[in-house]
Amino acid sequence: MGLISRLGLVLLLQINVLAQTIHGREGITLPPPPSVEAIPVVDNYFGVKVSDSYRWLEDAKSPETRAFIDAQNAYTTRYLKQARIHAQVFDDLDALENISETSAPWERAGSYFFYRRLAGEQQFSIYVRHGWTGKDERLIDPAALSKDPNTSVDLDDISRDASQVIYSIKQGGADETSIHVFNVKTRKTLEDELPLARYFGAGFAPDGASFYYARNNKEGTLLYQHVLGTRASRDTLVFGREFRGEPLTGNDLFSGVVTDDGHYLVVEIGRGVPPKRVDIVFRDLTQPGSPFEVLVWGLESRFSAVYAQGGWYVKTDYQAPLGRILKADPGVLPDAWKTIVPQGTDVIDDWSIVGGKIYVNRLKDVKTETTVFTLDGKPAGKIEYDGIGSASVPAGRTTDRFGYFSFESFIVPPTIYRLDTATGKREIFFQPKIPFDPRQFELKQVFFKSKDGTRIPMFIAGKRGLKQDGTERLLMTGYGGFNSSLPPWWNATYAWWLQQGGWFAMPNLRGGGEYGENWHEQGMFEKKQNVFDDWFAAADYLIANKYTTPPHFAITGRSNGGLLMGAAFTQHPELFSAVLCGYPLLDMLRYQKFLVGYYWTTEYGSSDNEKQFPYLLKYSPYHNVKAATPYPAVMFFTGDGDTRVDPLHARKMTALLQSASSSGRPVLLHYSLAGGHSAGVSVDQKIQDDADQLTFLWTETGQPASAR
Repeated sequence: MGLISRLGLVLLLQINVLAQTIHGREGITLPPPPSVEAIPVVDNYFGVKVSDSYRWLEDAKSPETRAFIDAQNAYTTRYLKQARIHAQVFDDLDALENISETSAPWERAGSYFFYRRLAGEQQFSIYVRHGWTGKDERLIDPAALSKDPNTSVDLDDISRDASQVIYSIKQGGADETSIHVFNVKTRKTLEDELPLARYFGAGFAPDGASFYYARNNKEGTLLYQHVLGTRASRDTLVFGREFRGEPLTGNDLFSGVVTDDGHYLVVEIGRGVPPKRVDIVFRDLTQPGSPFEVLVWGLESRFSAVYAQGGWYVKTDYQAPLGRILKADPGVLPDAWKTIVPQGTDVIDDWSIVGGKIYVNRLKDVKTETTVFTLDGKPAGKIEYDGIGSASVPAGRTTDRFGYFSFESFIVPPTIYRLDTATGKREIFFQPKIPFDPRQFELKQVFFKSKDGTRIPMFIAGKRGLKQDGTERLLMTGYGGFNSSLPPWWNATYAWWLQQGGWFAMPNLRGGGEYGENWHEQGMFEKKQNVFDDWFAAADYLIANKYTTPPHFAITGRSNGGLLMGAAFTQHPELFSAVLCGYPLLDMLRYQKFLVGYYWTTEYGSSDNEKQFPYLLKYSPYHNVKAATPYPAVMFFTGDGDTRVDPLHARKMTALLQSASSSGRPVLLHYSLAGGHSAGVSVDQKIQDDADQLTFLWTETGQPASAR
């Protein structure tokens, strides 16, 4: 059948009358999903032939694909209109999310810059307060820049004299932004503008007359200098393409940062995503035209640097997989650098230097512990926290007296504190007013063994006194990749679930960074199955200990966590009742060919590699859907605004799973025309999206109508 005929087929939403009626829980009934034609395309991978029936859905702009999206959205809307709790979820989330919020401030020349969004506003604005007791003034309001409520702004940098700011504008959840400069005194945006692109930071030169920015595309990252008042086409290339005769590729990501004293321009080059190797070079800005010098180069380890009080301080996993902090000597190998904070028994999650002190966040079984050191490594105290949770390191410049940090958990909304680095005293800078009482809930941590005997931690939250007899709903989330650690954090959707009387759980899977690089490596490349086995072991633990049972079990994850969801329902569909699969990677044989998928070949591998192809095929969710299999209810969530993980994964998987599932449970595609991978959609849009997702998960973990 030709493409034009297929278009007509989809537009008419012809239904396969031979298929059975789809039954959601709580009495929801649907006709079979829109008909989608399978047109197999066969690829040959090193002698192995692999068929792809929905390759045509990879073209997002074709009329056929747009018709498919429209039909699927209409089908999902039909489901949501039948869900009895939908309106109530929306109202509940409005109270939890449509609130006034303020960020921690950045201090420059006695002025304080911060984000603020008032209840009822759709986006954060950028504010300034001149003096600690001064009046808060709105500088940049995205609502004044565009009628589109999904337009947001980010504060990139502030000049040293607080007279100018660099800000970027983003549409929806896309990664691409445009960059602008705003004069604080005149309250006007300058004519200088960098067009829409993928930027990795922008920061002023010491004199504020120019700024540095890094722009990335498939060919690589390039660091430029833009002089205010000149055309962007005349910007000077500062760093990129190659260094020391070594080419820099599209997987080498970096930006330029000026040290707090304005002495140096520092470039940290991450090799791969996440980087296994980080090189650091710097340029002396007090000597015009000076070349870049090397702080560290060519070692297969990670380094991050802070220049403070005339010295280079570097956090690294070089010969220390859990991390340590050294005082660096340019021109000398790290083996000879002085140890300031030695490696401990727990991984260093983050660090900062504020007020001449070093703040080190370690993860003690994924719970934040913060210790303080002088610049010569002497212990200088701790920051104490109440209960299980996660805290950020104090943020500020190396010379600032005050730093700002936040503390939060699944049952504690984030509170921002102002820390006096001289005395150690802290005070609340901002605490949101949210209708959620942490005293009614409890958060605990348990440990269980994975398939190979590895000990895995998991957080579990619920109302105090909640039954543990297998009859309650439970929502579990996870990630397991890219060296990303997942300590407990605040999330309004999880809070809603807890308020309704459901359990919430999050295991810390291998592939993350919770226990250092070895923990990460156990979930990479050919060992990716360990991540999924950890997930299934977590599910088994929760069921065995009667937190829930499969009919009441919901799971959710996005991006790499969306890949986890795909593996979950293709490998063990019997364990779960409802799956929310957000912005997912699912076709692991072709992911690297689209958008910035090539970034992640250093984490997953590539089907272009003969040795890596077999294990990718073995777990790739799209290639492991089996016909006539009783799959759980699944909602795929993505949209055109995702410029990071191509939405083609969700489109293709929706069509395939709808054709394969024999359970009679709904398989839905929620396809946003505004949302994407990055934050940036309006509050109303986020509440609507969250309400749709929670409605699906809560409904599909209730008792089926036949069981009433």
